[in-house]
Amino acid sequence: MAGGERRGFGRLIADEARFLHSLIVRPRTTGAVSPSGPALTKRMAGHVSPDEDLPVIELGPGTGVVTKALIERGVKPSRIIAIEYSPEFCAMIRDRFPGVTVIEGDAYDLDRTLGGRVDRISSVISSLPLVARPLEDRIRLVEAGLARMAPGKPFIQFSYLRKGPIETAPPTFTMEVSPWVWMNIPPARVWLYRQARA
Repeated sequence: MAGGERRGFGRLIADEARFLHSLIVRPRTTGAVSPSGPALTKRMAGHVSPDEDLPVIELGPGTGVVTKALIERGVKPSRIIAIEYSPEFCAMIRDRFPGVTVIEGDAYDLDRTLGGRVDRISSVISSLPLVARPLEDRIRLVEAGLARMAPGKPFIQFSYLRKGPIETAPPTFTMEVSPWVWMNIPPARVWLYRQARA
């Protein structure tokens, strides 16, 4: 194994260990048993336009696998606002992705956490464990994100569940789901929520 590959493998193992530790210490704020794989993160990031200037809100970036996929997609780091509850993961994102704005705070209280930083956004991309929260909290979060977007722009969320984090969309938004991403462990799907047409 070459030096670069060895360092990359070592970082992967370290990230898995940090993720597992976070899951044990804060199970309600960690959305997965390990960081999402490249097939899933690429599918998620593929719904974000790289050709806009408006910010992209990333919820629960963890070790930064979705952040990395967004940048590989062509999204400028300066457009990404990452909201993370864990101070350790916040420090990791700041170190690994210069130019990304990192806010340590509660992603489920989007209005308070963002404060007056931004009014309009391009999209929201989320790795939060939505199903760990009551349904009304999930709906409130999606509506708070969509309220800052133009019609048609997506709130992007992955889920391991067949029914998804919100089984039936309220009248305020629509939802669609991708095919299963079988290359992810465990397999997952990507859910897209958009403002309902008036």
